Amino acid sequence: MYLIIVGGGKVGYYLSKSLLAEGHEVLLIEKNPRRAAFLIDELGTDHVWVGDGCDSSTFAQVGMNRADAVIAVTGDDEDNLVVCLLAKRKFNVPRTIARINNPRNAEIFARLGIDVTVSTTEIIQAQIERALPLRSLVHLLALRRGGIQLVEGKVAPGAPADGQPIRELGIPADALVVMVVRGDQTFIPSGDTILQADDELLAVTTPQSEPILRRLLLGT
Repeated sequence: MYLIIVGGGKVGYYLSKSLLAEGHEVLLIEKNPRRAAFLIDELGTDHVWVGDGCDSSTFAQVGMNRADAVIAVTGDDEDNLVVCLLAKRKFNVPRTIARINNPRNAEIFARLGIDVTVSTTEIIQAQIERALPLRSLVHLLALRRGGIQLVEGKVAPGAPADGQPIRELGIPADALVVMVVRGDQTFIPSGDTILQADDELLAVTTPQSEPILRRLLLGT
């Protein structure tokens, strides 16, 4: 894949190194000449472009029209939005991914058609939720188109789901349990699967049905 990354800070630098190691064609765009010089020393001249990622002329020079995805990871949400909008609307890039520093901006990005947003705040929150014994669903991923979320939770003892088959729980049509981890076993459940206390579940759900899913699985 040809991947263009805009923003040569720590996130952009380490992401570029990782993707290059996986064999992808990567070009990292950085507008600060001094920072770009460091990136060129580390990644090579073929993988770094000195220029403004918010300027459409820069995109034209780097072959944006053949990019498989554009990933904007600057420290400025407005810049990341501009980068993704230019990539999608002017160069028809099929996939745009943006880092957002303020979680409140997620809805704006989604409404404007940005495919995926990654919030550092949300990532840290998810790690805290996984580490602490909170009776909640952990948000793993939000698919911005359609508002579908991937969540993780553990069946609480005595919850409505404890000891019941999935088909009889009354899970809404826009929510679905897609994986069950039980001890050392991991399996895809059917409607006849009887859930047990301490089963770890992956589910997809809309925000509207999440409270119902939480009540059924966690009893809260």
